[in-house]
Amino acid sequence: MRVGLTGGIASGKSAVAEFLKNENIPVVDADEVSRAVMRPGSSLFHDIVQAFGHEVLNQDGDLDRMALGEKVFSNPQALERLNALTHPVIWAEMQRQVTELEKVHPLVVVMVPLLLENRRQDWVDEVWLVSLPRQVQKARLMERNHLTEEQAEARISAQMPLAEKLTLADRVIDNSGSLEQLHQSLLEVLRQAQHSL
Repeated sequence: MRVGLTGGIASGKSAVAEFLKNENIPVVDADEVSRAVMRPGSSLFHDIVQAFGHEVLNQDGDLDRMALGEKVFSNPQALERLNALTHPVIWAEMQRQVTELEKVHPLVVVMVPLLLENRRQDWVDEVWLVSLPRQVQKARLMERNHLTEEQAEARISAQMPLAEKLTLADRVIDNSGSLEQLHQSLLEVLRQAQHSL
């Protein structure tokens, strides 16, 4: 079974991925794949610098994701341009990794923050959504990324509303409480999923 793990920014997807790895379930992380395919020297890295200029680089000559984020999150056309460059390359590499893992694992999880926004749910057998109240999400995002309330709000608003995501999810992992509660919610979802394997 191929599971698409998704949720809004700062919803707790990485914590869920860690729990899954501890249960010996492989996770292909779209963010890790994107870092790998955008490393300096890659053709995608070159295309991004060409499109957005050298101000998206840090002193080491690597992509400054914070600077790139500032450029695209407040500009829908720039975000569209970045997505058009990056998504095909990232998807191709994820497909390759997942296909390899599926040869030996009955359950493979693909962690894709924008799975539903990009209408890629047909690529997976089930969609698992990490869900939490917006206020909790905003507070966690501000703390994690050292953002102002306005910056955090802009990033959350750039994504599909949670209510809409809930209607598209096959299973929901609740992350409104502690890490232990999150783990319990995930174990319950895993138990249900293994019945349908």
